[in-house]
Amino acid sequence: MDTIFLRELKIDTLIGVYEWEKQVPQTLQIDLDIALPNSLACSSDNISDALDYAEIVQHLKQVLTSRHFNLLEALAEHIAQILLKDFNAPWVKVKVAKLQAIRDSKMVGICIERGQVK
Repeated sequence: MDTIFLRELKIDTLIGVYEWEKQVPQTLQIDLDIALPNSLACSSDNISDALDYAEIVQHLKQVLTSRHFNLLEALAEHIAQILLKDFNAPWVKVKVAKLQAIRDSKMVGICIERGQVK
C-alpha cells in the first residue's frame, strides 16, 4: 500500500463545547496518512494520476474554517470522510490535536483510522 502523508498542518477553526470556544477560533494540528487509490503516479510521474496534497489542504481549510465542531472526534471523522469520499482514498489515518488546551500539556487530541488497508 502506498500512502502520502502531511504532518503538523495548522488550521484555525471553531472547536469546542464551551461558549467561548464557539466564538474564538483555535489552532488545530492535523497529521494525515492517506492511502493512494492506485500506484499510477509512481510510474507515470503525472500529477493527474496522484492525490494532490495541495488540493487536499485547500479543501480541508475551506471546510474547517466555515463551520463549528463540538468535538475533535466529530471533526476527525469529517476529515476522514472527505478523504475517503471526495479523494477516493481507500484508507486514512487522521490525527487532530488542540494545542495547549490543557495546562501542562503541549496538545490533546484524537487519532482515527477509516477504510480498508490493502
